[in-house]
Amino acid sequence: MKKLILSVFAIVNTIILLSQENMVFDKIADTIDIQGFSVLTSRLPGNLVLNSHVGLVTVPAINGQLIFQSDAANKQYVYETRATITPKGDYLLMFPLGQHYGTSIKKVNDMMAFRSKDKGKTWQGPTLAYDIEYNQHGFIPLIPKGSNRIYNFGTQPIPYAYTRENGLHENAPIGYRYSDDDGYTWSEVKIISPVNDPGFRGMSVMRMCETDRGTWILGTHEGDWSYSPLITRQYLLRSEDQGKTWQLLPDKRHKGWFVPCFGRMDEGRPINLGNDKVFAMFRTPEGHLWGSWSNDDGKTWSKPVATSLIHPDAPPMLFMLSDGKTLIALHHNKAINNDANLGGNPKIHLNRSEIWFATSSDGGHTWNEPRLLFVNALGPAFNSPFRDYNCSYVDAFTDNGVLHIFLPHRWQRVLYLTINEKDLSKCPTKKELGLVETVKK
Repeated sequence: MKKLILSVFAIVNTIILLSQENMVFDKIADTIDIQGFSVLTSRLPGNLVLNSHVGLVTVPAINGQLIFQSDAANKQYVYETRATITPKGDYLLMFPLGQHYGTSIKKVNDMMAFRSKDKGKTWQGPTLAYDIEYNQHGFIPLIPKGSNRIYNFGTQPIPYAYTRENGLHENAPIGYRYSDDDGYTWSEVKIISPVNDPGFRGMSVMRMCETDRGTWILGTHEGDWSYSPLITRQYLLRSEDQGKTWQLLPDKRHKGWFVPCFGRMDEGRPINLGNDKVFAMFRTPEGHLWGSWSNDDGKTWSKPVATSLIHPDAPPMLFMLSDGKTLIALHHNKAINNDANLGGNPKIHLNRSEIWFATSSDGGHTWNEPRLLFVNALGPAFNSPFRDYNCSYVDAFTDNGVLHIFLPHRWQRVLYLTINEKDLSKCPTKKELGLVETVKK
């Protein structure tokens, strides 16, 4: 363990030494794309500003910090950033640093942690979250109501239960750890074995929920890359006894949900609506986020359908505002060059450069007109649209009327953004941006 910790700090020192090199990769672009319009960063519409210190064009109401930046030589990626308010009131942020778990059965990443004791004003880290011998996918936090225990769910590519053969390199056991000391130390992993499919293998990296009855619901999907286009199936894992037993819904493998014309549906995000109602939002390559609803505490679900939210082949980013009634969905509002075979068309990643949001007061059935939050402002540097434009996999929570946003910007930089909920209505719609009048298409 001592050797591993020393190697982690060596990585951090290397990152500091490479800070000047990173500046070469972090140049502000002369022009950016907003909804298909080329916009000069020196001549933005009046309701947008350039936040050069975080590399974004934002609305004026957003404040931002660059918490962490990995080395720009493409050796260390920052993957899904996830954060929670701990039982003692700290902000705990965790993310994998290194290569994606699906690239190797060998150890290629570590779960890193940052902590803020002053509501996000300052951050301490990175520290090694826990010392394990295999890779991690992401941190899915759950703090059951009335509990001081933090659960950490996610994909567990344990070598003895994981294979990269036959296109199954993203499928692994799903499991969880827990912490009883506010996230400083963690238990050994416990693997989920659904009663109706004990050997289930898939992946989970989206937020989960606990219902009013105390039921836990976690999204998971399986993928088979031996097919072209890729085939995926979406499921929900449900437990009524706080993780002792689980049921795989809507059925055992390979009977999960999918969009028929694409053969895919993945990265489901369930969210509790109260009164036995639960909403789940799904990623698809169809061009919209899809949704399904349950009226019986997540036991049965409606047939998934497309929502009105325009979105490329990218994850749902769904949260509840502090009133406990209003849903906010962050989405890219652009779905050009979508491709059923993820990564088959590099241009699909250009869609991920913008973050808009829409709100719903009826449990996700209808959505208000989208409003712009921010857009990537850094110029291409990596010869990879996957990296150059990424503003996806956003995480968020609310605290004291403020929306706290965490972004793995360009899979290299951890950004922390805040905006008062009362200022969300000031964010511009597409019409209010006046792009037709202010920029040349």
